[in-house]
Amino acid sequence: MEQQRYAADDLLRLARVLLERGGLDTDKASAVARILVEGDLLGHDTHGLQLLAPYLQELHTGGMEKTGGPRVLHDKPAALTWDGRRLPGPWLVVQAIEAAIPRARELGTCSVAIRRSHHIACLAAYLKRVTDEGLVILLTTSDPNNTAVAPHGGRRGTHTPNPIAAGWPTGGDPVLIDVSCSITTNGMTMRMLEENRRFPGQWLVDAEGNPTDDPAAVQGEPKGALLPLGGAEVGHKGYALGLLVEALTGGLAGHGRADPQTGWAANVFVEIFDPAAFGGYRDFVRQTAFLAAACRDTPPRPGFDRVRLPGERALARRAEQLADGVALRPGVMPALAPWAEKLGVPLPAATQAAMS
Repeated sequence: MEQQRYAADDLLRLARVLLERGGLDTDKASAVARILVEGDLLGHDTHGLQLLAPYLQELHTGGMEKTGGPRVLHDKPAALTWDGRRLPGPWLVVQAIEAAIPRARELGTCSVAIRRSHHIACLAAYLKRVTDEGLVILLTTSDPNNTAVAPHGGRRGTHTPNPIAAGWPTGGDPVLIDVSCSITTNGMTMRMLEENRRFPGQWLVDAEGNPTDDPAAVQGEPKGALLPLGGAEVGHKGYALGLLVEALTGGLAGHGRADPQTGWAANVFVEIFDPAAFGGYRDFVRQTAFLAAACRDTPPRPGFDRVRLPGERALARRAEQLADGVALRPGVMPALAPWAEKLGVPLPAATQAAMS
């Protein structure tokens, strides 16, 4: 099956209406829809609309809470802690960002730690709304129910891929970072399994601790695990970053792996900085723009046409897909079709087949 393109507005409308009819109010449904479509626009298609059918299933079974807001556990001027009550993760993160921005403008920075959020989808999808305000964002998450990633030197998983995302302005396009602390992710591993493919390198260990490219290593008992960023040789770096994420998320939220596991309970940490409160916005951009230009002007090594900044390709893809339609993977619409029929929502027509 080939990929099809759909108008971004049609996908937003489809996701919003499906989520509304699945039980969310318009505010929550709109936030989730925007983040899922933004993930696809940026090219993070394992964390875009591919998640919508599982989210609808979670709403149907009660795994995702539909109503109300987070419970405020602590409220300091520059630090908030929320119990997310398994509410939709994208809505919770958007609410956290909106709460943190005015406090960061007043105080220079504000952090929000959230315990027991539902899945928060693509981290990169939240960044541009903050950098467009001339602010800096740090965002990360972990899931104490998941132990897919092995510590460096180990053969059993202890923690999640633990993505770290950050964004900051440069005077032109912002720098946008979204990287996992493991070589690959759970979503990509499941996709490789479904497509009967192997990874391009030894990105996992099997149950005996041998590095492998076979995604089936995480199936069965005992399971293997994903390797931390850096792989078998220098995975101590990704392992260390993964532990940092655990401290920022479960540690600061005060809830996580040391507690009984009772359904989805992701932990989230978001921090907003206002450069104007530090060395000044103008000098911040002067510094970030200088380094951005230096990176772009660096002569490329063989195999590269030029040096790009993190997020540059994603932003170009976003602009292209807003103009020409969002390319969805072949399985997305078939997975949504039963929900569309059940909830009485027509699926949008494709605008064209995507180029391979």
